Amino acid sequence: MKLTQVLLLLFLFVFNFGFSQTKPIEAPNYEIIKKAIEDKKSESYYPKLLKRMQENDTTLVLAEYRNLYFGYVFQKEYHPYSVNPLGDKLQKFYTSETLGDKEYDEFIKLATLSLKENPFDLKVMNFLGYVYHLKGNTDMAQRVSFTFQNIVHALFSSGDGFACDTAFHVISVNDEYVLLSMLEISSESQALIGNCDYLAFEKGKYKFDGLYFNISKLMEANYAKLKKG
Repeated sequence: MKLTQVLLLLFLFVFNFGFSQTKPIEAPNYEIIKKAIEDKKSESYYPKLLKRMQENDTTLVLAEYRNLYFGYVFQKEYHPYSVNPLGDKLQKFYTSETLGDKEYDEFIKLATLSLKENPFDLKVMNFLGYVYHLKGNTDMAQRVSFTFQNIVHALFSSGDGFACDTAFHVISVNDEYVLLSMLEISSESQALIGNCDYLAFEKGKYKFDGLYFNISKLMEANYAKLKKG
């Protein structure tokens, strides 16, 4: 079995494990989030939360992950359309037939560097947890998987995806395809409808014909960049 197939199975395991209970759905209130994460005296202050997440702190709760994920758009490091400079080096691991101890260590090093640049790269994070599992480091595998699961919880808690008004809020287009992988769904086309990406599926293949993803913050960031440039 190729590692990419195993990765998909891991996605499905995480989905089935992490979403066994009904989660409340609430679109992020970005003004409230911004106010909370900018309060230096608060435990919600963004640098504090991010440090805890990067240390895979398992005491973080869903509300804090929502502040982390959606609050990232207010950080100067947020560049939703940037290309990962380590992308090509990481890709060879995703498509590899087998990995050994040398490759485990190399990927862990690269993934750790990559996540410092973009702490919400879900593909890298999920595969990192899997590599720790292969390496036999159960503690780190569980900690990284916990962080991954809760970021996805935060994303899924933002909507139901069935209309633009109730779309899943994402801060990266890549996250749309991570979610589809978790649901074991492939899209046939993409269309921009208002401030939403609509990913259409093969007619009649699934219980719904497509899903909506709110990309308003990506559009705002792109507009700001164009305005400066």
